[in-house]
Amino acid sequence: MKYGKIEDITIYSQELDEEMQLLIHLPHQYSPLYKYSVLIASDGKDYFQYGRIGRVVDELRDAEEIEDVIVVGVPYKSVKERRRMYHPDGDRHEAYIRFLAHELVPYIDANYPTYQVGAGRGLIGDSLAATISLLAAAKYPNIFGKVILHSPYVNDYVLKTVEAVKDPSCFSIYHVIGEGENEVKTTVDGIQDFLTPNRSLNDVLERKGFPYFYEEFKGDHTWKHWQPDVPRAILMTYGH
Repeated sequence: MKYGKIEDITIYSQELDEEMQLLIHLPHQYSPLYKYSVLIASDGKDYFQYGRIGRVVDELRDAEEIEDVIVVGVPYKSVKERRRMYHPDGDRHEAYIRFLAHELVPYIDANYPTYQVGAGRGLIGDSLAATISLLAAAKYPNIFGKVILHSPYVNDYVLKTVEAVKDPSCFSIYHVIGEGENEVKTTVDGIQDFLTPNRSLNDVLERKGFPYFYEEFKGDHTWKHWQPDVPRAILMTYGH
């Protein structure tokens, strides 16, 4: 089979006041004559490198199991900057969400043939990148219609934000967490229990009635377990 290509470009964000790198995966048969759904990955380089998301999309599309999808990876510059932008307590997390909704989405819509509706746009992330993806969809449910969460960091702020979503039918959620994620080593906050708060998030999402898939996998907070899940996540979110 033939594989797509990745464009490595940079755009300036006024919200963040800096240049932002984008890794844009276009399918092998990409043509401006067709319309495409979009999947935006925070931790973008990790999803291409460790998650092999480009190859996954290419193979599922080649098998005609999913719709046409453009994947837009947004890499982070450093671990410190990642926390500032993705963590609910990060001083730049609101600016990063505005960047996604008000700058990145209009840029993609202006330069690629997209559907330009919420149902045609998804967000994907792991750990803190999953957290910021969920918070972005909660703030802009008409812009982002799908969210894929690999082991998100969840605290009271995240639970309250989800609880406050007025129309749970606006976006669908795919959510997995590892049974071994009760002692996760974090760079700043020491060892944290991810599993218990994720179960609380599961309770809220089910009670509110989001279109929702949840599963606990056997494993811990690493790409060793997220990578094998990427194909199913893409298939369930973008399958025909």
